Amino acid sequence: MCGIAGYCGAASVFEDGTTLLRQMIQAIAHRGPDENGTYVADGAGLGHMRLSIVGLADGQQPMESASGDLVISYNGEVFNYVELRDDLIAQGHRFRTGSDTEVILHLYEEMGPDCVKMLNGDFAFALWDKKRRRMMLARDRMGVRPLFYTWSGGTLFFASEIKALLRVPGVAAEIDPYGLDQIFTLWTPIAPRTIFKGISELPPAHLMIVEDQRTKVAPYWQLEYPDLDSASAGRSESDVGEELRHLLTDATRIRLRADVPVGSYLSGGLDSSVVSAIAARIVPDQLRTFSIGFDTVEHDETAFQMQMVEALGTRHSSLSCSKSDIAAIFPSVVEHTERPILRTAPAPLYLLSHLAHNEGYKVVLTGEGADEVFAGYDIFREAKVRRFCARQPESRIRPHLFRKLYPYLPGLKQQTPEYLAAFFGAGVDGIDDPLHSHRPRFRGTAATKMFFSPELREALKGYDATEDLVSSLPKDYARWHPLHQAQYLETSLLLPGYILCCQSDRMAMAHGLEGRFPFLDHRLVEFASRVPVGMKLKGLGEKHILKQATRDLVPASITARQKQPYRAPDSQSFTAAGLPEYVREHMGSDAIADAGLFNAPAVAKLLEKCTRNAPTGYRDDSAFVGILSTQLWHQKFTNQTNRQTVAAA
Repeated sequence: MCGIAGYCGAASVFEDGTTLLRQMIQAIAHRGPDENGTYVADGAGLGHMRLSIVGLADGQQPMESASGDLVISYNGEVFNYVELRDDLIAQGHRFRTGSDTEVILHLYEEMGPDCVKMLNGDFAFALWDKKRRRMMLARDRMGVRPLFYTWSGGTLFFASEIKALLRVPGVAAEIDPYGLDQIFTLWTPIAPRTIFKGISELPPAHLMIVEDQRTKVAPYWQLEYPDLDSASAGRSESDVGEELRHLLTDATRIRLRADVPVGSYLSGGLDSSVVSAIAARIVPDQLRTFSIGFDTVEHDETAFQMQMVEALGTRHSSLSCSKSDIAAIFPSVVEHTERPILRTAPAPLYLLSHLAHNEGYKVVLTGEGADEVFAGYDIFREAKVRRFCARQPESRIRPHLFRKLYPYLPGLKQQTPEYLAAFFGAGVDGIDDPLHSHRPRFRGTAATKMFFSPELREALKGYDATEDLVSSLPKDYARWHPLHQAQYLETSLLLPGYILCCQSDRMAMAHGLEGRFPFLDHRLVEFASRVPVGMKLKGLGEKHILKQATRDLVPASITARQKQPYRAPDSQSFTAAGLPEYVREHMGSDAIADAGLFNAPAVAKLLEKCTRNAPTGYRDDSAFVGILSTQLWHQKFTNQTNRQTVAAA
């Protein structure tokens, strides 16, 4: 794992490419605390901050090919580099290092840009082809590693984080109101849009090639599902489970490849427990595990974590996260996410990454991706119940099923069938709506926009983020099963845009820690997309085939436990023990009016409601965290950039 930066284009934009590159990579020094380097040529430059994990002694970057014709700056890991290296040696290639970085250079010599199709890994890299004067940017299939770019003075600038781009002369931080609206509706901007006007994100599974004054951005891989009416292969559940187990084991095995120790996160849920159990059978020494607990009963999973520690015999470290802990680090969290967020959930992971880093670890395995790939989220079950209710809208019995979905929300137990049906939108949304599964979530989140200022509403002019989402859906989407449509929305939108970005990569890399995700091995993702829906969501039982395939790996209590999504206290984190001074400042009327994004009187009422500990629901919690994080983002990025611009003038 590392941080990369660079440029391609007219060198006249700046006087000293090396100095600029050093300024850019220093802005993201946390991503690579071990080494750094720069490369400057006519019309191109690459910078690199290194977190050394593979090829410790000889993996320095930017790395040139033996001929000097190719140069790469690379962030991430190619987990199948051993097999690729052996194949390339058999074809006559000679290697000078033991790093996976050099494998990409040789593979590009053989295949050109198509080399990315051979890579099994989490990566974002820039490769300069000196002879062709071609700059190629690439991002991994699932969007694990970030890559952003902007244009200034006819030159392309790119980096792992936007902080680095803001060091480029002429690039200023300005809010994109449509990006903000998408966050307050969908939780994330739709790539390539970001919250920064004029700064774009290279979407997952895409290449960007700049050559001969032409720029091309195109996908090299697409998440696909079978047609709804396609015939089932008729494979038995045991046969499917056996293949799943083999793929997951191999995905975990190759993600243990490193020249440093690899640990594992242990949440107490099925996914991280399975990954840790597989890893514990492979590592030569006792596996090191890390977990986080909460002082709030509804969020804490410590008991299940300790069951797994005892079952696996791991060397374990844990910490307890309080509401005040979340409030204390939240400004740093927003600084690293580089965007507003609607939940505090990234904050505890920031603390957990710090724990693993302090214990001397650079790499951890995690269970992210299993819920998207094997239909584990409540939203999948909820959508199934909503469709079931829509077939008999007059039924008073069917809405009772909603109570079974959310046992951790005791308030639902006392509600009438009519309330439950109305609350979950049963019968409200047409079942042919392409966003049917997610409409209740999008409506609930979009309700937070009632706090937008009149000026922001005017700038948006009735814009609807969900229309942009629909227009971005693949052409075959309408032919997929409803469960697959819902899985696609989670996997292609929320997973890279929020889960991997805000909760995983950014929180880990804030402490120089690399997360690895066996469930996001593209071979496993492609396999799972073909698994019959009834093996993933069986009745209302989530991740059925995963549970069957791994039931010998974990205690029965872990497999059988009710799904509990990872959550953290939201508005209560800031109000339980009195408002921190920075919250009073950034959510005060003067600061709200100065930023101009929210309605100051409405925010004052929300703040008053939360501080007197009145009951808050999804909308109020999302609005509180969203407004606070937006205000923190505005102060950190746009105000700071504006001050720098004024000072430079």
